[in-house]
Amino acid sequence: MNNARKNKLKDKAFRIWGISCTLVGLILLVIFIGNIVIDGIGRIDWAFITNLPSRKPENAGIYTAMMGTIWILGITCIISFPLGVAAGIYLEEYAKKGRLSNLLEINISNLAGVPSIIYGLLGMEIFVRTLNLGASILAGSLTLSLLILPIIIVATRESIKAVPSTIKEASFAMGATKWQTVWNQTLPASIGGILTGVILALSRAIGETAPLIVIGALAYVPFAPQSPMDEFSVMPMQIFNWVSRPQHGFITNAAAAIIILLIITFVMNGIAVYFRNKWQKKIKW
Repeated sequence: MNNARKNKLKDKAFRIWGISCTLVGLILLVIFIGNIVIDGIGRIDWAFITNLPSRKPENAGIYTAMMGTIWILGITCIISFPLGVAAGIYLEEYAKKGRLSNLLEINISNLAGVPSIIYGLLGMEIFVRTLNLGASILAGSLTLSLLILPIIIVATRESIKAVPSTIKEASFAMGATKWQTVWNQTLPASIGGILTGVILALSRAIGETAPLIVIGALAYVPFAPQSPMDEFSVMPMQIFNWVSRPQHGFITNAAAAIIILLIITFVMNGIAVYFRNKWQKKIKW
């Protein structure tokens, strides 16, 4: 009886401690974001979004960095989405279970936690030097694709695992082949979870700076990219460049750019939450 009471007290203490830490974290986050909003909200206007970089803070804008981010995000999605989903389907549905597949699964999971700068070094050696792509958008997109591929593969496999086995068995019982079952039953039932994983992976990619710095992306680019082989900058690098300037006007510009980047990230995460909730409701047969 005493042990049960002690366990209840411990559980209650842990809950209180967890709630307290969460509240402290939320308060600090609100203070941090609030200060950024106060500093930068007045700077956001159409001119700030459409202006090119400038040495004068009142004339500087984020157009080149924002376009570079859009280019990087789009090409990264085009490369990583089909490759990651295809790899996840193969590993979950077609690969023979054994030591090799187990080793591969462990390594893929470990790759999801590798520091991003390691991918930058890999991208510099393979894409910049070996393939001679230079500090281009394509080289940056390929590097970020390597970064998020493990996340997409893991998300795809977990989504496929969550599909009830009765759906697959019913499809096989109706005479469907393995591929027909995967294409017509498994993928439609798991697409919500897959899209959630892809969007969250892209949300990580959009905020990465270290891999792009390593491959030679520029902090100051006086033109917007027009093709995948152009040099580029991205919003996190532009923010870093402005923060390092001594003029207070650039600090205000950095705060405004952070607000825009946060809005983009929150929208992407919101879309991911929507797909996840819709998918969870769908699989509750």
